[in-house]
Amino acid sequence: MVSIRRLNELEAAAADLRDLALVLARSATDTGERVSLDEVLAAFGHTRESLAAIQDDE
Repeated sequence: MVSIRRLNELEAAAADLRDLALVLARSATDTGERVSLDEVLAAFGHTRESLAAIQDDE
């Protein structure tokens, strides 16, 4: 058994380790190439204007 405080500490440590693993993986595989938002939208057949025209469901 562990106290709630210790459980919270362990969960926070686990989250920190996941973040660290993600940072390390990204730094190991980063080529330095960056893509603009407009390039990503174009790859999916959209523009900023076409996204703005989409009606929200809310």
